[in-house]
Amino acid sequence: MALTRKLETETEIKAPADKFFKIFRSQAHHIPNICSDKIHKIEVHEGDWETQGSVKHWSFTVGGNSQSIKETVESIDEENRSITFKVSDGEVLKDYKSYKFTTQAIPKGEGCLVKWTIEYEKASEGGPDPHNYLEFAVNVTKDVESHLLNA
Repeated sequence: MALTRKLETETEIKAPADKFFKIFRSQAHHIPNICSDKIHKIEVHEGDWETQGSVKHWSFTVGGNSQSIKETVESIDEENRSITFKVSDGEVLKDYKSYKFTTQAIPKGEGCLVKWTIEYEKASEGGPDPHNYLEFAVNVTKDVESHLLNA
């Protein structure tokens, strides 16, 4: 029987929740400029930058390895500043039968708490848990924070 697993992390940042959410909600095309050492390119494959159901292709480096994914914006929750992306293609699916990730920006004082959740099903029982992707998300969060504070 397939077992969907979940990893989560939270990172407190000084940037406002609305601004952090907006980057991933409708300004993802800026992310390669914000953290070019990690994310090299994001292109719209179907749809646009803002609409649920849109498909984007990401090129990035995680753990020293260049990778790419194709993801679909599965859900957008404006009220809770949350977006869920479902991966449909890419190297990540060599290790996982299914893989989706959610980012949420929770207001906290003048800044926010950024929560990343990865839901996945391993391709094989002995396969790795995606801790490296969670660490990658935290590092991208810190780069976005620096960008927003210096903008």
